[in-house]
Amino acid sequence: MDLIDLLTALMVMMATFAFINVRYFKLPETIGLMIISIAASLIVIVIGHFETSVYAFVKNVVDDIDFNKVLFDFMLSFLLFAGASHTDFTALRQNKFQIVMMATVGIVLSTIIIGGLAYVILTLMMGLNVALIYCIIFGALISPTDPIAVLGILVQAKVPKKIEITIVGESLFNDGVGVVIFVILFTVAQVGIEKIELEDVAILVSKEVIGGLGLGFLLGWGTYELLRRIDHYQTEIMITLAVVMGGYLLARKLHFSGPLAMVVAGLFTGSCTKKEAMSEITRDYVYKFWEIIDVLLNAVLFLIMGFEIIIIQFEWSFFYASIMMLPVVLLGRYLAITLPKAIFPNRLNTDRKTDFILTWGGLRGGISIAMALSLAGVPNYQFIVFLTYAVVMFSVIVQGLTIGKFVRAYFG
Repeated sequence: MDLIDLLTALMVMMATFAFINVRYFKLPETIGLMIISIAASLIVIVIGHFETSVYAFVKNVVDDIDFNKVLFDFMLSFLLFAGASHTDFTALRQNKFQIVMMATVGIVLSTIIIGGLAYVILTLMMGLNVALIYCIIFGALISPTDPIAVLGILVQAKVPKKIEITIVGESLFNDGVGVVIFVILFTVAQVGIEKIELEDVAILVSKEVIGGLGLGFLLGWGTYELLRRIDHYQTEIMITLAVVMGGYLLARKLHFSGPLAMVVAGLFTGSCTKKEAMSEITRDYVYKFWEIIDVLLNAVLFLIMGFEIIIIQFEWSFFYASIMMLPVVLLGRYLAITLPKAIFPNRLNTDRKTDFILTWGGLRGGISIAMALSLAGVPNYQFIVFLTYAVVMFSVIVQGLTIGKFVRAYFG
């Protein structure tokens, strides 16, 4: 199947599933699309037992979709820019300390806690042969909360604004930090820890993070300077598109963090540029354009995530292990939120109800799956992919559908 046919098939399925969800199920859009596509995948698997050609055709189509490449090389830049440009920057600044702590120290703590507990449970308790480094890599790829999954669901759940902005702000930044940690650990696994110099790691982190933040600022400032000199909404929309696509490509060529660059550029555009460099008509068109881009790509992403179940290898040991990992991931998230409070009790003074909502509202999504799929060829590859997919499904479906009920119970 060529690219045009594949895109056409995805668009037709997306529109069909979206109609079914809106007309009958009335679930949050991303959750509804994922559930329906998973159900369709399971139907295909069942049919495949009687008609192997049908299953083989669908599996080949799904195999043709390089999820890691589609998300990291194409979708992520648009989704992060759109999400950041719609985020209240003033509210973000008010919670900046907690957001920074959760997106940096929290990610490191979560990686270590989840990785360590996973190693103990999988190897010592279940007798599975999984190296410590790959348990920690699993901790790294599953720790970042996904802004793509978080943004739409939290709004519909009517989470208190302060908690919502904290989770959204954290999720916008921690995926960039999480990817850097993942790359470092993956490099260690491939090269060997004895060959890795601490200085090289420090340089890599500094270049990725500082470079990404700096490039994002330059992109945002450049967009502002261009847009304030014209008043032509069609051209201004094209400029924002060029900034996202060209800026993300430049970040990759320079080995800077593309996600961080897009977040900063989006925040700059959503705050300064919209208010000071755009007319009212342009603001309206730009907002609606990026809202449509956000909705369409979100729908495609969660549709693909649902169909990925077709190519994931199933074994009962994988299933039992994934059940064990669900509370481990939640515990890692909770401890990553609460442990820093012991060091900064005055700056991080949230109550237990807020800590629980921050834990339960930290949804995982496509970024974790993409990182897991990028491990192809390493030991325990299928096992790690299965664990990741199971956690993401639980996160999006179970946590996503129940977060509103917990909010109403605690704050209603």
